[in-house]
Amino acid sequence: MEQQTPRIGIIAQTEEHVEKFIKENIDDTFVFHDFEHTRNVVESVMEIGQAHALTESELEILQLAAWFHDTGYDQGPLGHEQRSALYAEEFLTEKNYPAEHVDQVKACILATKVPQQPENTLEGILCDADLSHIGKKSYWARTGKLRHEMALNKNIIMSEYEWIEFELNFLREHSFHTKYASNLYESKKQKHMLQLYKQKSRINPNEEIPLNLIKKKKKKSNTKDQDMTSARLGRGVETMYRTTYRTHVNLSSIADNKANIMLSINAIIISIVVSSLVPKFTTNDYLIIPTCILLTVCLVAVVFATLSTRPKVTEGKFTREDIEQKRSNLLFFGNYYNMEIKDFHWGMMEMIKDSDFLYSSMTRDLYFLGKVLAQKYKYLSFCYSVFMYGLIVSVIAFAISFYN
Repeated sequence: MEQQTPRIGIIAQTEEHVEKFIKENIDDTFVFHDFEHTRNVVESVMEIGQAHALTESELEILQLAAWFHDTGYDQGPLGHEQRSALYAEEFLTEKNYPAEHVDQVKACILATKVPQQPENTLEGILCDADLSHIGKKSYWARTGKLRHEMALNKNIIMSEYEWIEFELNFLREHSFHTKYASNLYESKKQKHMLQLYKQKSRINPNEEIPLNLIKKKKKKSNTKDQDMTSARLGRGVETMYRTTYRTHVNLSSIADNKANIMLSINAIIISIVVSSLVPKFTTNDYLIIPTCILLTVCLVAVVFATLSTRPKVTEGKFTREDIEQKRSNLLFFGNYYNMEIKDFHWGMMEMIKDSDFLYSSMTRDLYFLGKVLAQKYKYLSFCYSVFMYGLIVSVIAFAISFYN
């Protein structure tokens, strides 16, 4: 008779296996369906499952299904539930896990396919745990990652209004399958919907907020809505960075235009002077001094105008230590143009997954943009001053030479 491997420690073995599998096989561009999401689903499964007074065996089945439910993302989102169920079956069979329990694990995983249609309590619990973030404080961070993941993997880039409408459609059609999950997450989900409607109405004032959501809000008008504050703060920060970047770009464009004007004007003056006045030096020596003054003024102005537009060449590389210490600014091409694409991609994924690193990079980028702008306008100030005062001196010198 074949001896079965004891099931003691099967959860720990599964966790170790899935963590390694996700990190090695699922692309970093899946910033939403990452190991953090899987771990959160396992935690929610335990919370909901214990509230339903499940047996130890049923809780084990749920945990196993939760660990494996997104492993199929190694080949992309399409059909990932079937692949996840297959991976669970292969692993658990190898560990001699009971066949009837393997079938339950697979059924729970397959039930998470949207639109979710669970057929029993275990499947309903995993479905609710998989989407539990919509009723938690982490909703805004997680939905932001989902939006970014869709842009990276499906090339779906939505405007703010389109994304809000997309989220509202999903939340309106969604419903929790277990009573405990509904009691635990529904009120927070309704708050998130209210916040989305308010953001939508700020974009389009003609949009109306459903009365049922407004009534729910009034009943709790004396409590502090920390999620709303976070949402406003997040939008405010994004608006600040967007506006500041736009201002810097506009100022840089203005500086370059001013430099081009000075280069063009002085080049024209130099060409006219060289072709018209210099040949007359042999017969009209009184033109030598004022002409030299004018040429010197134009050349100095050209030098400063050129310096204001001259690019600065940097090394174009960063190290993994720079990323880990959050010292590198990946938003400026001068810091990565000599990098391999795989190293740059890794660095960008690390930055995207860390909001502090992302905002820190944007802040550093703005700082150095400001330093560059200051240098540009410093050279332009010298250029215009030399041109203005030098032209006055040149005209006076010409007047004096003709008078004498």
